[in-house]
Amino acid sequence: MKQHLKHSIFSTLSRLAGEHNLQVYAIGGFVRDLFLSRPSKDIDIVIIGNGISFAESVAKKLNVKLSVFKNFGTASLKYQDLEIEFVGARKESYRLDSRKPVVENGTLEDDQKRRDFTINALAISLHPDTFGQLLDPFDGIADLNQKLIRTPLNPVETFSDDPLRMLRAIRFASQLNFRIDEIAVDAIKSNADRISIISQERISDELNKIILSPQPSVGFNHLFDTRLLHKIFPQMTALYGVEIIDGKGHKDNFYHTLQVLDNICGATDDLWLRWAAILHDIAKPATKRFEPGHGWTFHGHEDRGARMVPKIFTQLKLPLNEKMKFVQKMVQLHLRPIVLAQSIVTDSAVRRLLFEAGDDIESLMLLCKADITTKNEYKVKKYRQNFELVQQKLKDVEERDSMRNWQPPVTGIDIMELFGIKEGREVGIIKNQIREAILEGEIPNEREAAIEYTIRKGEEIGLKVAER
Repeated sequence: MKQHLKHSIFSTLSRLAGEHNLQVYAIGGFVRDLFLSRPSKDIDIVIIGNGISFAESVAKKLNVKLSVFKNFGTASLKYQDLEIEFVGARKESYRLDSRKPVVENGTLEDDQKRRDFTINALAISLHPDTFGQLLDPFDGIADLNQKLIRTPLNPVETFSDDPLRMLRAIRFASQLNFRIDEIAVDAIKSNADRISIISQERISDELNKIILSPQPSVGFNHLFDTRLLHKIFPQMTALYGVEIIDGKGHKDNFYHTLQVLDNICGATDDLWLRWAAILHDIAKPATKRFEPGHGWTFHGHEDRGARMVPKIFTQLKLPLNEKMKFVQKMVQLHLRPIVLAQSIVTDSAVRRLLFEAGDDIESLMLLCKADITTKNEYKVKKYRQNFELVQQKLKDVEERDSMRNWQPPVTGIDIMELFGIKEGREVGIIKNQIREAILEGEIPNEREAAIEYTIRKGEEIGLKVAER
């Protein structure tokens, strides 16, 4: 293992461990990622003894600032591109109503036992006498080789003590494309109700990490099968299932949503665009109707879905800022390019789409392409060809009419000065008429043409151009 510890920080830690005669170990995710050849900038250091005291000597040696958290018995520092956390070896016990443990000083074995998974219990000695020696009491290396998520101790006890570990198991399975040990899966199912003692912020943090994994459907299928998703995000589980009437059924919107999510992940790592993929059909259960002779409809699900977004973001403690508004816009508009791709693409329809989407038009097009989940190759080819036509039309219209983030060539102040009137109903009427005329292509998006149009429309409602 010595060849993996080339960074100068390890020689510093080793030297100080020898000087203080302390057993010091790198442990956890950093060690796991060494074996997976994954880059990692976070290093956890465990000391058999006083972790804060050792951290202070390290910070002094490196001449860097140390942050100490006495309540947690930890300290951390930043050195070059690394973030290093120090803690004394601990053993823990839990109360049923809390995931916060009662902590006592312990041995390395105690510390490894309290780790969530065997692959995170790997430790490498940094003491000069045993530098680079791997300590793997729970066969974590074997589990890495088998791509297996397994707990060091009884998983029922592990997950009951700290229910967040259930989400972490699923997150690692999704991030690493590992399978979860069957006994651990059963333990998650039996402990699913315990997730209620975890703060929403912690839950959503793990959920976001699952969403950002290479293939999020892996994580969401685990969440669904263990019924954790039913507890933390019931609106999404409501998408599940197919109803059949008169021999006509609709697609399973849960699995369709997962396919759209996976599709878009191949094109973007934007968390909020991935959230838009999750929520684009979220209102289909609420808008589902069966029309005899026609089949299933979901009329207005994009409008209803857009109204649901703020409530879901509030429920999940996600940011209620421009990120939420972006997701809301994507949900609201996600059908528009698809409708355009199915019909003759008019300039006015394209102008309206550019007007409403603004700088988010590329993101919207990515979402709509991801929304093509049909297995019919002919339909897929046809949709893609039509989307290419829509994208070319978007480019042509934008170059000619400059509709992205559109600003009216004639403002309300211009209208008031032109007719010598105060702000009121007439100003609003004319502003709307100008916008519609430009969107419909009646007049070009230019000031001179808009002024002439303004005068004409003003005269139609009895206004006269003011004398200057």
